[in-house]
Amino acid sequence: MSREPFETMPDVMDAKQLAKALQISKAGAYNLLNEPDFPTLRIGGRKFVMKSEVILWLKSRPNR
Repeated sequence: MSREPFETMPDVMDAKQLAKALQISKAGAYNLLNEPDFPTLRIGGRKFVMKSEVILWLKSRPNR
């Protein structure tokens, strides 16, 4: 995964931005946002994630 696209993402990301940052499909991003251990923010009916929380989450899941 290239670091550059992830570093240019906003601090709070929606599913589309998360998908772009992790180079996965938008459906895959929504699957992550629905995982119980994924650090999702819910604002109204929308789901977001903080970029810093994604980094911590990725670091806590080596070799999975």
